[in-house]
Amino acid sequence: MAQRRHGKVRRSAWMRRHFEDPYVKRANTEGWRSRAIYKLKEIDEKDKLIKPGMRVVDLGAAPGGWSQYVTRKLNGRGRVVALDVLPIDSLPGVEFIQGDFTEQIVCRRLKDVLGGERCDLVISDMIPNMSGMKAVDQPKSIYLVELALELALEILHVEGVFLAKALQGEGFDGLMASLRKQFRSVCCRKPRASRSQSRELFLIGKGIR
Repeated sequence: MAQRRHGKVRRSAWMRRHFEDPYVKRANTEGWRSRAIYKLKEIDEKDKLIKPGMRVVDLGAAPGGWSQYVTRKLNGRGRVVALDVLPIDSLPGVEFIQGDFTEQIVCRRLKDVLGGERCDLVISDMIPNMSGMKAVDQPKSIYLVELALELALEILHVEGVFLAKALQGEGFDGLMASLRKQFRSVCCRKPRASRSQSRELFLIGKGIR
């Protein structure tokens, strides 16, 4: 019973912080699906990632905030394909595939939707279901980025860009080393909308070697 009460207290505290978050309030006011769009927006404004005419693949897209931002930025000149194991409400200008991108059938469907064309940008704001145990969660988070990278290298053209969220900790340096082997330019970003207590960083790889 005590554990249950403590769990409720933690959830209540999280809900209170969440709804008092200025980025959550701003997203609600401006009609965005999640506060996460401000992370992508800041990165995009700094690194000039999204340009009209691009083909963009959004991995782990639910609830659709990043895809929503990309479609507004493309303004009808480009293409967005979003994937997630969870359903998302339809978004104008977004082609959605529900399924696990690591499964062969889903990967084939993505390639069919792309019509054999390479894409310009692969974005991933994915994070695994967290257990609260760092020794379990950290390797899972790194592995998820590695899987996203593997797919990105299959579908990006040679000047393409890969953007993914990763957690700092064990395996992070090895992940960075892998990115540097695969891309000509690699950097990390910590946007202001990323909570200070969060270990998340956003990795950018540009131009396949």
